[in-house]
Amino acid sequence: MSEAAAGKDVGGTHPLDHVVWNALTSKQSRFALGDDRAVRFPAAIAPFAAVADPGSASFEALHGLIGAQGPVALVTADKVVPPAGFSAIRQTTLLQMIWQGKPDPANTWEHVRLAEGDVPEMIALTSATQPGPFGPRTIELGDYLGARREGKLAAMAGERMRLDGYTEISAVCVDAAFRGQGHAGGLMKLLIAAISARGETPFLHVLTSNHSAIKLYRTLGFVERREMHLTVLGKAKA
Repeated sequence: MSEAAAGKDVGGTHPLDHVVWNALTSKQSRFALGDDRAVRFPAAIAPFAAVADPGSASFEALHGLIGAQGPVALVTADKVVPPAGFSAIRQTTLLQMIWQGKPDPANTWEHVRLAEGDVPEMIALTSATQPGPFGPRTIELGDYLGARREGKLAAMAGERMRLDGYTEISAVCVDAAFRGQGHAGGLMKLLIAAISARGETPFLHVLTSNHSAIKLYRTLGFVERREMHLTVLGKAKA
């Protein structure tokens, strides 16, 4: 396996510039499909994939992964111009934010730890609120917390990509009937405290157009690190 595939940073840049590659070649290598040119999560877990470099051999390997598992989502520092054989399904920008606050050990927000039996409700909530991709096996990536109110899952948040020194907070969403009650912030504070206690730094991705979420994340101690490009690729139609 190449040096890059061994989990070392690609190109000498910040680890979060190559977040998917570094997750799938380190802390989450057990989920990785592919080789030392291209890797991805199984489609039932997440659509995210990465290439070792922008060369033709890496994109050829990525093309094979799309053929086997379906479309992929690339999160990259530079804009991706897909070569022939690919179809760009979606291209947009994300704000990558990194936590630089202080944990709140006094936070005791009422919550439950979500498990496999909760997945149907989690999929229903994420389908209704669209915080980002969430599949039947996404829960395997980390701890997911929820708030139950009036007999239903009112809110949730959890851990997604993990790499050396960093854990991503994701799937932050609240049922429309329970918004404005502090659920998102309360659950995120619990995750921030747990991640920090492991000696890791929380980070997250949010659409640059989602101004209300960005405002909330700033109040929790997240700061903008950089803009990233989200590119969803499929196979070009014959």
